[in-house]
Amino acid sequence: MNSARTPALPKLAAYTTLRLGGPARQFVSAVTSEDLIAAVREADAAGEPVLLLGGGSNLVVGDAGFDGTLVEVANTGWRRDGDRVEVQAGQNWDAFVAALVEAGLGGLECLSGIPGSVGATPIQNVGAYGCEVAESIVSVELYDRGTREVRTLKAGELGFAYRTSVLKGTDTGVVLSVRFEVREDGLSAPIRYAELARTLGVEIGARVPAAEAREAVLELRRGKGMVLDPDDHDTWSAGSFFTNPIVPSAEAEAVLERITAVVGAETPQYPADGGVKLSAAWLIERAGFGKGYPGPGNRVSLSTKHTLALTNRGDATTEDLLALAREVRDGVFERFGVRLHPEPLLINCVI
Repeated sequence: MNSARTPALPKLAAYTTLRLGGPARQFVSAVTSEDLIAAVREADAAGEPVLLLGGGSNLVVGDAGFDGTLVEVANTGWRRDGDRVEVQAGQNWDAFVAALVEAGLGGLECLSGIPGSVGATPIQNVGAYGCEVAESIVSVELYDRGTREVRTLKAGELGFAYRTSVLKGTDTGVVLSVRFEVREDGLSAPIRYAELARTLGVEIGARVPAAEAREAVLELRRGKGMVLDPDDHDTWSAGSFFTNPIVPSAEAEAVLERITAVVGAETPQYPADGGVKLSAAWLIERAGFGKGYPGPGNRVSLSTKHTLALTNRGDATTEDLLALAREVRDGVFERFGVRLHPEPLLINCVI
């Protein structure tokens, strides 16, 4: 096995975009799929808890850290076969998207600027600006810890839904690689997001050169503090902390009437399977939590650019962040009767 094992590990804060989290007991960096399988098998055989680490962008780790083995998914690279591209799980996502666009391949450009690794994208069906990876994923190769075998799951077997899949909430399947279908004409996927369409100056449904769509998405993300910058504390976050809530159809009318009565204006709403999707950012702001709203000791705050991001202002603890998350969640529920749910994976901590 070519993986590198260290006897001691600095705090997980060094490996997450939030810069938060205590130490792990062991750390292994797996640079190939074979190394990754071997590291997980070894830990499983020893009865050792395992935490898989990709880009650390969707992870909130408790101040006590992780009492087990942290396995860094560090296998990188990809290969193309016509309109199919197979990508290793540890590959940086945005570097991959940038390379596709530069090669004149479209389909994933609206997901530009998202931090993290490729292997994490199918787990929560990563999406932004009207696109989701579910639309482009062909299959996922994974190591099944239950059967100790490598399996390939086709897109239809992954149970994709809004910000979720059958892989989310379980550590049974270790993603090794992901296969995507791309567009060889160099054009973007259809533009579905109104803000992006306005930025590009096109109608909803139009397709534009993939490079133009990528630059427009990056511009919008930078304006919201959603492109990583070590000098900008607004980007010291896990991205969108809460998912946009989906209100079941049977409850939607009453909930929307309550919001309108409280705010004096109709809430933005979007069709969703089994109900109506609301904007978490809109609800947070109208519940009294504006941009830059501070948490304990001003060590954390909502981003000064976007209310959906909870940020570390430089010397925070995970508990500081969770306290702010609870305040926001509870405030939205008390005002509107809508429960917000966290999007990041919470390790050894709860809200």
